[in-house]
Amino acid sequence: MPVVIGEFGRPPELPSEVSPAMTTPMYWFYEMAHASLNPARVLTDTTRLMLKNPLNPWSRTELGKSIAAACELFERTTRRYGKPEWGLDDTEVNGMRVPIEIHNVWERPFCRLLYFERKLERPLRAPAQRVLIVAPMSGHYATLLRGTVEAFLPTHEVYITDWTDARMVPLTEGRFDLDDYVDYVIEMLQMLGGNVHVIAVCQPSVPVLAAVSVMEANEDPFVPLSMTLMGGPIDTRCNPTSVNNLAAEKGIDWFRAHVITKVPFPHPGVMRDVYPGFLQLNGFISMNLDRHVDAHKNLFNHLVQGDGDLADKHREFYDEYLAVMDLTAEYYLQTVDVVFVKHALPKGEMMHRGKLVDPSKIKRVALMTVEGENDDISGLGQTQASHTICTSIPDDRRVHYVQKGVGHYGVFNGSRFRSEIVPRISDFMQTAAHARPANAAE
Repeated sequence: MPVVIGEFGRPPELPSEVSPAMTTPMYWFYEMAHASLNPARVLTDTTRLMLKNPLNPWSRTELGKSIAAACELFERTTRRYGKPEWGLDDTEVNGMRVPIEIHNVWERPFCRLLYFERKLERPLRAPAQRVLIVAPMSGHYATLLRGTVEAFLPTHEVYITDWTDARMVPLTEGRFDLDDYVDYVIEMLQMLGGNVHVIAVCQPSVPVLAAVSVMEANEDPFVPLSMTLMGGPIDTRCNPTSVNNLAAEKGIDWFRAHVITKVPFPHPGVMRDVYPGFLQLNGFISMNLDRHVDAHKNLFNHLVQGDGDLADKHREFYDEYLAVMDLTAEYYLQTVDVVFVKHALPKGEMMHRGKLVDPSKIKRVALMTVEGENDDISGLGQTQASHTICTSIPDDRRVHYVQKGVGHYGVFNGSRFRSEIVPRISDFMQTAAHARPANAAE
């Protein structure tokens, strides 16, 4: 996913002579460049519409189709993609289609908690397990987990964190760092009342594990029934990937000097220090540049050949993939430093509000870890390392599973996720709920 490490991905290839002074107006230059292309985008889109009009004789020629396809590619590659819609209108429960309504049940300046209410005609015989999915705050919107939510909806009551684009949060709302992230997770779990299972997808594995550790240390009655960590960077010293190694190579000062800039006017978060989405997108694409170039070449050919289905699949994927959000500078830099440079959590050195985070305090919460065999972002063993530091969880309340044949994305989405991973997580949560220690919250 990102421009840095683990979930943040690969940094942009900036020249070594770039100075902090040059990065300060970087966002402003980007905005001006984007605005300067508006007339060209309007012209090319108008040309495309004219050449696709069935009344235009050129629309049936090879030249006309090629020009229209080129116009669409130009417009799509220079567009700013907004936050995607969830598009989850219904689901199937016990063989019946039921509508879905999305509610905002908790909100803070940098996050909302969404609840996907299933409008059942009659109550279920047994209440469905409640699941809090903590989405990555690493560049993409929470809608990247649309498939994850969709897979759990038939059998679970689903909640998900919907993180806010930092450029949309005014400076008056204060800062947001890794400590705040942990606090948000704790607040959400307390609001849900304890009778819930938490799933951390990728990057949130560290703050979720930290949050549960803090709650257990404080004997909080609202700790979750279980905690599932999926493809997360708990200990990046285990089987480090190429993107993990970048933190050690660059150092935290390099990131502070080269990828942090201020939000320009007229965004609500004007003058907030951020790690901007457009730099993250550069990192996303640079990791697999050849694949993205080939995908757009194929789109051009599909448009010329009139293959609408394959063209729609391309549009659907890239409308999501190219939609990115800014991260606050303090959260980004603290995460890189704590998780990828210092490895503070597995070393027993991570702090939260001045107090040591101690995973050995976790006793009441069952633990499941899921990894992908071919994960090139969080290597095998990085998530499993949580079992080593959560020493007080009984062996019969912990599970580790490696999904064969999938990479990072396949850990939380795709056919194998739906058919092999979701059933295992569901079974684990059922067992964890029934075997909960007597002193846990009801």
